[in-house]
Amino acid sequence: MDCNKTDNSIDFVLLWVNGDDPDWLEQFNLYAHHLDGDKRKCRFRDWDLLRYIFRAFEEYTPWVRRVHFVTWGHLPSWLNIAHTKLNIVKHSDFLDESILPVFSCNPIEINLHKIPGLAEKFVYFNDDMFILKAMSSAKFFKAGLPRDIMALDVISDSPIAHIKINDIQVIQRHFNKMSVVRHNFFKIFNHKYRFREIVKTLLLSPWPAITGFFDQHQPQPFLKSTYSEVWQKESSVLQRTAGSKIRSCNDVNQYLFRYWQLCKGSFYPASYSRYYSNLLSGYDDAAIFNRKIVSGKYEMVCINDNIADDKIFSQCREMIDKAFRQILPSKSSFEV
Repeated sequence: MDCNKTDNSIDFVLLWVNGDDPDWLEQFNLYAHHLDGDKRKCRFRDWDLLRYIFRAFEEYTPWVRRVHFVTWGHLPSWLNIAHTKLNIVKHSDFLDESILPVFSCNPIEINLHKIPGLAEKFVYFNDDMFILKAMSSAKFFKAGLPRDIMALDVISDSPIAHIKINDIQVIQRHFNKMSVVRHNFFKIFNHKYRFREIVKTLLLSPWPAITGFFDQHQPQPFLKSTYSEVWQKESSVLQRTAGSKIRSCNDVNQYLFRYWQLCKGSFYPASYSRYYSNLLSGYDDAAIFNRKIVSGKYEMVCINDNIADDKIFSQCREMIDKAFRQILPSKSSFEV
């Protein structure tokens, strides 16, 4: 099938983990005590908001061909596993047996192209990303290419700054910055972008090396062929990350494939999304998210769990759930 002919050829890939599952916890604890890396509870905690992601898929993006729901093996009790658009994908269905089990999203992200039946054009979602408004397929793809923003930036302090540096080091081996700018000039200096991003790109242009790219933490469109190309050229780097059970300082992640698409010019310039993303560390943050979700001003939202206290988490979860119940009150056909 030619995946560029119709919008119906666009798939969604959604990763989910339930860190409260006793079977998952038992397996995690077998490995966690002797592995270095990020093992915080907020990396695996289930907010019990997944049903709203599926409600939004049905309500706001009915054009999606298939939803590939990637899971360790557990499933929510309410999920309609017989839904014609749903493809349940266990880690063992596409990850090499030698690297299982994994407790980090990075080995999963870099192997998404191996999901059986995945379309050439797909959008990658984490389970903390929610669509809030109706949007056409052109939000994610146009002229057969992923919609994206190519703006230069510097890598600043963030929880995954070291991983972004690893991604950029790989990019530097394959792309010359001056050549990238020259061949993508009108995609880099594009009227759809914000003025401040264009200014940063201008200021960083004379610097001989690629120092980083502007990143939006939101659902990311990809071409499956990009994944195959990067794997062909950098298999040793990717295999190292694939073998990392816990998020590690030596990992690369999905941004490597995004940066590759940008440098090759395999994207169509996009306008900035009306999108809200921030760390949620306590009750005040939850109140802000609640207002953003129900305001009707935003297309998407990303809730970055940064809560240490279980009691605070419970209160925050209820406030967020209340907001989603208000805008997406009805069951979808993905629910039994």
